[in-house]
This record gives sequence, structure tokens and C-alpha cells, in this order.
Amino acid sequence: MKKITYICLSLIFISSATFAQDQENAERKTGHTNTNKFKQLFDEFSTPNMYRAASGAPGSAYYQQQADYKMDIVLDDKNAKLSGFETITYTNNSPDPLKYLWVQLEQNKRAKDSKSPLIEKSGIAPVFQPNEFTNQYLMAPLERGFNIESVTDTNKKPLAHMINRTMMRVELPKTLKTGEKFSFSIKWWYNINDHVVEDGRSGYEFFPKDGNRAYVIAQFFPRMAVYSDVEGWQNSQFWGRDEFALPFGDYEVNITVPADHILDGTGVLTNRKDVYSKTMIQRYEQAKKSYTEPVVIVTQAEAEIAEKSFSDKTKTWKLKAENVRDFGFATSRKFILDMMSVKIGGKDIMAVSLYPKEGNPLWEDWSTKAVASTLESYSRMTFDYPYHKAISVHAKQQGMEYPMICWNYGRPKEDGTYSDRVKYGMMGVIIHEVGHNFFPMIVNSDERQWTWMDEGLNTFVQYVAEQDFGKKYPAALSPQDKHFPSDRGPARMIVPYMGGNQDFIAPIMTKGLNTYQFGNNAYGKPATALNILRETVMGHELFDYAFKEYSRRWMFKHPTPEDFFRTMEDASAFDLDWYWRGWFYTTDWVDIGLKDVKKYYVSSEPNTFVKDIMKEKGISKDQLRPLVYMVEEGSEDYNEGMEKRTLLESSIPLKAYLMDNFTPEERKSIKTPKYFYNITFEKPGGLVMPIIVEYTYADGTSKMETLPAQIWRFNDNEVSKAIASEKEIVSIIIDPKLETADVDTSNNSWPKEVQESNFDQFKEKIKG
Repeated sequence: MKKITYICLSLIFISSATFAQDQENAERKTGHTNTNKFKQLFDEFSTPNMYRAASGAPGSAYYQQQADYKMDIVLDDKNAKLSGFETITYTNNSPDPLKYLWVQLEQNKRAKDSKSPLIEKSGIAPVFQPNEFTNQYLMAPLERGFNIESVTDTNKKPLAHMINRTMMRVELPKTLKTGEKFSFSIKWWYNINDHVVEDGRSGYEFFPKDGNRAYVIAQFFPRMAVYSDVEGWQNSQFWGRDEFALPFGDYEVNITVPADHILDGTGVLTNRKDVYSKTMIQRYEQAKKSYTEPVVIVTQAEAEIAEKSFSDKTKTWKLKAENVRDFGFATSRKFILDMMSVKIGGKDIMAVSLYPKEGNPLWEDWSTKAVASTLESYSRMTFDYPYHKAISVHAKQQGMEYPMICWNYGRPKEDGTYSDRVKYGMMGVIIHEVGHNFFPMIVNSDERQWTWMDEGLNTFVQYVAEQDFGKKYPAALSPQDKHFPSDRGPARMIVPYMGGNQDFIAPIMTKGLNTYQFGNNAYGKPATALNILRETVMGHELFDYAFKEYSRRWMFKHPTPEDFFRTMEDASAFDLDWYWRGWFYTTDWVDIGLKDVKKYYVSSEPNTFVKDIMKEKGISKDQLRPLVYMVEEGSEDYNEGMEKRTLLESSIPLKAYLMDNFTPEERKSIKTPKYFYNITFEKPGGLVMPIIVEYTYADGTSKMETLPAQIWRFNDNEVSKAIASEKEIVSIIIDPKLETADVDTSNNSWPKEVQESNFDQFKEKIKG
């Protein structure tokens, strides 16, 4: 008995000794750093402190500054000029004494001496849109940018200041200590740009047929920059792409426009009775009680009459907003206005739309309903919408967001018809821009530095909201569509980007100004990463709880990427460092394949592996302890009779072992698989991901199994799994529902599927 045991153990030691000898003979390699894909992100993350906790929550000493504004604004419609006088009261809540303040002047991006055009490469294209050609080669520099007439303290005493392109430094008369406030005033004006011809996030559109302009006005006043614990002053210049970093504050804004204009903007309209007609007031009261259909406050017929009036009189609209980070407004005599109420957290919120007749019939049918549905979806995914209204404004070629108001494109043809592309584009952009009320207007990330934190997170929730909208309003869908045809979110949609030319791909964790393929990098990839995280990696319950926790922790605060990453792990007990590292810090792609599948049968007779050892060591068969031998199908040890025997018929030693060590009752619960498989998965792509496998059996049934991503922790190239099955497996498919953004599915099947060439696919597509 002792002799048999020794011989069996020697079989194990033979392979171990061989491995050790191979290692000894191998050339000694130099040491290396930890490059494991599951290495924690301690090197990338900053050390937690009193301002930002290790959990991802605001720390015990978290602070943020406050900037309150009082403004008087005048719109000169004849000359397309905007003038303003504002008083800013700045509160220093930081522990740091401040010697100066930084104010943002984004309109200077369009100044004659702007450097923004100079950083963009250019060349002669083979074709141009007429407006593009005009802008690039025909137009002389226009008088744009801020004209700062004065910067004074509350006693009207001039304050020293310096303008560096889109930033203005205001010198303080004395150091502003912790808890102190400082008030100062700025008088300014600028010529408003035509955002259709000159581009821009705000401006006006001119309608030559009736001679009117529709204004969507933002970044229109000198605004305070953010001072925070992360980098002090965020005074990075505005080059045009990166958006904004802004402190919260309270606003009182008086806007004087032609008397025949209809206006709305950020905040509560405090003098509604002065600027609304009695009929408009009556309709407004009806809208407050309408939860299913919008109520038209200003009709198309009334707007068409106003288009012709060109009043020389003016009206002042007074808006007041609390705890907002910015302010925007829209005004025109062309505007139709409708509203409906939506119940959020027990409160009535007004969903509002402003649009010219050129937007109908599309806008009157769907804009306000899209606003209302979006508020419901985002509130479910994050927190109850805290403001009293959300406005969608029709603006050609625009998609831009501000607190409580946004501009959205989507215009029918002149005869009122529109394509599915226009319809879904309009609905999608409204959902996206209204969603920005949550990210970054409330969860106030630094857009200038981390574009993906507002665009990517928002695009992810947009996908959820679009699907909700399609379910709530099936009449909005075209007959061929069973659900809203979102163009971002599902994994398969990011495959062309992630599998593209690495020379033109940047990690998500890149400043927006410096990224290639801005839309894919800042919108598509992070949205897809979160969607995969929710649908495939974490599941809805864990993901949704953690995502809500992040949103609620950072309402009306300034989060960083680390705060998001840490909170998602803190609230879910899910280690995701490997996921953040791969998807956000690298440009790796997903490619997981089936390298090899081998089928085995059980035998009582020694297989070739053991026979070779026996021959080498001079061991006879009767010296071996009874063993279970695995025989690969098609090998020299294989015979077709193996397929016909049961497990216990195939291995006498196994049968004897079970009979000797288990009771008859226990043996009833023991499985008796007939088929054994060794499946080797390979990973040509760099990203570690779960392996989603579908097994199909000879009887037509199938089974799905997900192997956690951690299966790759010891070998980043390939891993094997042994499968014991009572039924014969006839096919195996990796990621059958295309959940992981696998860039090459040609290696995802066993037996290997013969795929059509690109040319054959093209021929099939255009057949007939």
C-alpha cells in the first residue's frame, strides 16, 4: 500500500521538478513593476483628506464658494447688442485668504484678437458647406467680445483689473479672509453673434422672411470662476470646446426687451402679471393643472401677429433664482409658448417649451412631453428635481444647457413634414439637454477639466430616459420601431470607435480640449461603460443604489472623478478599480475569444500521458493506485465506444470509490456527467471583462453563464475552464447578446462560424 501511494505521488513531483528545472535553466529576467489589470488605483487617486473622504463623500471640512448676482440687462434688438450692469457679492468660504478674484469672460472667445482660431489646424477641403466657406474665407473679423466699461467697488471706486483673453483678474482692496464677503460691479456690453452663421453656444438666429431674430442668450455676463480645494482657482482659458466651472449663488436679473417679445429664463418670473396678458395668465393657470397635455399660453396665430409688430416699446422681465450655478434666457416676438405640469416628489413642476412657427408641428406635439418625461426619469435615477420648471427652447443647430433652460435643434421642412431622423434627433437632444439640469447644473462637476463627468454621465441617463419616453409615449415611435432608437448607450454602438485607429483615440480621463473624437470620448464611451456596468457587471440593484448615492451626495456641490469612482464602490461593495482603470484610464478594447474546446471521456485504462510516465519510470500497471483517466476525443486513446457508456460504466475505480464511501441515499444526489470539456478562452484585447458564455446542448436547450472578470487576474492572455455536463454541448458562444463591446466577434463561437467578407456583406445589403 505504501509503495503504491509513493508511485502516485511521484507522478505529481515529476511535473513539479521539471518546472523547477526549466525555471533554473531559463535566463533570469529583470524585475518589473505591478502591471496587473486588477491593481488598485492608489497610484492614480489623490490621498483622501478632510475635504474629500475616502468613501467618495464630501469630507468633514468640505467647502465651496458662493457668488450672488444682481443684474440689469438691456437687449437692443435693432442692433443685436446686449448691455448689462451687474453687482457680484462673493463669499469666501475657503480656509484660504484671497488677494484677487478671477472672473470669466467667455464672450472674448469671439473677440478680434482671439487666439482660439489659431490653435485649430486647417486646410483646403475638397467641398464646403456655403456657410463654412463663408466663415473661413470671406468674413472679416467681427466686433465681438466683451467691452468692459468699468469695474468698481460698492462706492463706485475703480478696481484694478487685468484681462487675459477669457479671464479677468480683479485685485481686492484688501485680503478677503475666511467668511468675509466682497461686492463689486461690472458694466459691460457686446454685439450678439449670429449662432447659425458664426457658430457659438448662444446668440441669435435671423429669419429673413419676416426680419425677426430669436435669441438664446448665455455666457452673456462676466461670471465668477470656481475656487476649490482641488486646484485653487479654475482659471483655465476658454478655447471654445471645454465648457464651464461655476460656483453656486442667488440671482436677481431684470431683462429689458421689446414689448412684443416673449421671454423666459432661469429662475422664478416674479412679475408675471406685468408681462403676461390676462389671457396668458388664464392659460397659465390651466397649464398648472394639466398633467397629460400641454396648454398653449401663446398660440401660433398670436406669435405670427407679433412677428409683424416690431414694437418700439419695452418690457422688463424680472427673474429670481436661488442656488443656481449659471443663468440663461431666450426671447423673441416669434415665440409660441406652451406648458404642462409634472408631479415630481409630490411637487408640481412646470415643463415648458418656447419655439417659433418654424418648429411646428413637431414641437407642439412632442417638446413639452419630452421635458416632462425626462424630469421623471432622471428624478427616478438620481434625486427629485429641485427647481420649479424646466424649459426647452427651439434653436437651429443648437443643443446647449443652463439651469432650468436649454436650447434644442430639430426643425421640420417648410411644408411641415419631417423625417424620423429629425424627429428622433429632436426628442433625443431635448432629453439630453434637459437632463443636464442634473449633470452638471446640480451635480456640479468641473466641465472645463472633466468633460465626461457631465456629458458621459448625462448621456448614460439619457439612454435610460429615452427608453422610458418610448414606453410612455408609443405614439412618438415610428411604426417600425418597438423602442426608442437611441444612438448611444448600448455596447455594440461603441465598437467602431474602440476598435479604431489607436493613433486617434485618447483615454476618457483626458481634458476635453485635448481629446480626439470628442463625441465618442466624452459622450459615447463613458455612457457605454456605465451602461455595461449596470446591465452586465453590477446589475441594476447595486448600480442604481450607488449611482443615486453619488448623485445625492454631490447635489449642489463640486465632485471630482475620484469622488464618483469611490462612491460607486463604497455604496455597492463592488471592487471596480479594474473597471475604472481599463475603461477610463486606457484606450484598451474588448476582445475575448474561444481559443480551443476539447471534449473528454472517462476511462479505466491509462491514457498516453500516464503511459509515457510509466515507461520512463519503469512502472507497471499493477503498481498504480486506481485512477480516473481522461481521454481526449480524437486522440490515440479514444474509441467510439466511450460515447455509449455511462460515467460509472467507464470507470471501475470511480464506481468502486463511490460504493465504498457514500451511502445509497447519498449516491442518489451525486451527478453522473457523461461529457467533459476543457474550454480555453483567450483575450487578444487589453480590457479585462466578464466572460459571458452561452452553451447550447444537443437536445436544443441552452444555458447562460457569466464568469467574473477576476478570472483573468493570474493570466491576462488566456484561461481555461473545465465543464462536466450531463448533456452534450454542440455550440458555445461568447457574449451572444453583444453586451461587452467586443470589437471582434469572429473568434466568439465554437464551432467557428464562417463569416461573410465585408464585400459579401455589402453585396447582400444592396441586393435588388
